[in-house]
Amino acid sequence: MSDDPDGGAGGGESGDDAGDGPTRGGPAAEGPEDVESVAADCETVDVAVDDRVEGVTTVTMNRPDARNALNAQLRAELKRVLDAVEDSDARVVVLTGADEAKAFVAGADVTELRERDMLAQRAASERPRVYEYVADLRQPVVARLNGHALGGGCELAQACDVRIAHERAKLGQPEINLGLMPGGGGTQRLVRLVGEGQAMRLVLSGELVSAEEARDIGLVDEVHDEETFDDRVYELAGSMAEKSGVALGHAKRAVKAASRMDLDRGIEYEAELFAQLFAVGDKDEGIDAFLEGRDPEWPSR
Repeated sequence: MSDDPDGGAGGGESGDDAGDGPTRGGPAAEGPEDVESVAADCETVDVAVDDRVEGVTTVTMNRPDARNALNAQLRAELKRVLDAVEDSDARVVVLTGADEAKAFVAGADVTELRERDMLAQRAASERPRVYEYVADLRQPVVARLNGHALGGGCELAQACDVRIAHERAKLGQPEINLGLMPGGGGTQRLVRLVGEGQAMRLVLSGELVSAEEARDIGLVDEVHDEETFDDRVYELAGSMAEKSGVALGHAKRAVKAASRMDLDRGIEYEAELFAQLFAVGDKDEGIDAFLEGRDPEWPSR
């Protein structure tokens, strides 16, 4: 059973069940073909490699009958797919929900939450959970919010690097309506995105906000209508995918550090990552291409 997106019941905390998927750093896939073969064995996750834009892999959560609610199977399969993506040639990932569901992720599967006691939930909350898989992925992740993103779905969107929403989307943290609170990073990432006051409003009231309001408070970055939504998602993803893969990864890590380190440490970390790029051939190729007025051909993946 998924959460009721308009009734305020909301998506509860959706920590992963212990043992429901590989931990990061397991057996490496060898390329885009491996990503597709991993996805072929999944029932709730689909993958399209270079389908719309070269260098962009689209990962689709596909439980339309449950509005893509994050149950144990979906979380496990998503982690397996992301492990394969991590080691593939993809430069950028678009994460989305099946359009048939009219939802990104409508929340946690509340029947699973009902069955857990405190010890079971502690085990389920052991990291890395699917949220950390997304946040720490080497590649930039663009959230294609094709519909409601509630509870665990809103937390999954927050773990992405950029959020582009369809105008029909609604977002929120309605766990409080179930006698719960966000447990997938929502009380931490949400504050960093929208500030403490707005985070308190959403978490303590369980209110849902429209895509437009979510944009206004900083929860999503852009909102588009049906005509322009996909064009913009893949325009942005494609502009990223044209860049050096190693530079993308380093830049993502540096920006993420801004919310995890104090200013002095963050600046030192940025300088170190910047220096590391001088050991990679992409820097020379990028500068040479600029000086010669041509497109770069990045030696790294």
